[in-house]
Amino acid sequence: MKDTNFNIRRIASGFFRLAPPASRLAAGAALCMALAGCGFHLRGQTSLPFESIYVSGSPVFANQVARAVRAGSKTRIADNQKDAEVTLQILSEQRERVILSLSSSGRVQEITLRYRVSYRLTNAKGVEYTPPSEIELRRDVTYNATDVLGKEQEEALLYRDMQNDAVQQVVRRLQVAKLETGGSAAKDAK
Repeated sequence: MKDTNFNIRRIASGFFRLAPPASRLAAGAALCMALAGCGFHLRGQTSLPFESIYVSGSPVFANQVARAVRAGSKTRIADNQKDAEVTLQILSEQRERVILSLSSSGRVQEITLRYRVSYRLTNAKGVEYTPPSEIELRRDVTYNATDVLGKEQEEALLYRDMQNDAVQQVVRRLQVAKLETGGSAAKDAK
């Protein structure tokens, strides 16, 4: 009887050793079918409602927006404002650091990092398609006076993350910009 139980265990253990890769394969196939069935697809190229754009303003932010537009759409980035159908003006870019809370001894415990970008979209004649708009992003951070260098690096990473997020938000807002062909934009142009 002991030999029979031993052989069954040995056969079963061999089966279960083979099962995980097969189950992983089956789970992977099921996941692929579920993703295909739900309509998921990669982002791909976005469609902007204009053929060319000139980006002016804060050089670092403007370059990132131009790179995102160039990489994610068929819209051409113009080198000159006169050659572009529309102009995206980065009016301001601000970084703020605000104390959020203090300890009982008066030391900073938490800070809020704010990143603001103001922009507007105009055509070649200066008619506004998007009035001056602002994107504001915030991050709350704990602060430790004994680790100043580490916290400075963390703040720099958070500001860079907020800047990348703001670039993506500007591009998404450009996608839904309404370029008026008649109406008030045409009247203002005359």
